[in-house]
Amino acid sequence: MRSSHKIALATFATALMSGSAFAADLITVPTSTPVEVPIYEDAGFDWNGFYAGVYGGIQSSPVGGTQYGGGVMAGVNAQFDFYLLGAEVAVQGITGGNTNTSYGQILGRAGLVVSDNVVVYAAGGYGIDLGVPEEDDALLGGGVELAVTDNVSVRAQYLHGFPLNGGNAKDQFTVGAAFHF
Repeated sequence: MRSSHKIALATFATALMSGSAFAADLITVPTSTPVEVPIYEDAGFDWNGFYAGVYGGIQSSPVGGTQYGGGVMAGVNAQFDFYLLGAEVAVQGITGGNTNTSYGQILGRAGLVVSDNVVVYAAGGYGIDLGVPEEDDALLGGGVELAVTDNVSVRAQYLHGFPLNGGNAKDQFTVGAAFHF
């Protein structure tokens, strides 16, 4: 055999063996340590704790007609995962229609946190007309509350008053804002 053939055959055999060695025995050397990037997750609005706020609304009843008013509210919430429980007291002044009066209410709230800043809830409780004629109601309704900043939320709420004393059913729709402590 010619020497050029021998050299070509030796080169081919060496390349074949070294290629299979790299494929089977790949050696890696780490060049740096991996860097973990912290992931920032916004915790969302914290519904837990006390709040106080103001609201305005419309109340309609057969005796009082359509009345308008404004009031103040204070309450407390407790959030368990995506469940919300709360209690609230409110007093409002009502004018227009056939009478001017004040109306107080005590409510329990139970709801679902549907996103980081939205709560949908049912409300029930007791309401009392603080003027003449004396009336008290069982209240049932619900609402939606939206957090707009870290401490402020806005809400819309509907309540129906079932008369316990006085025989005057009421429908109340309010819109308000609350500051959460």
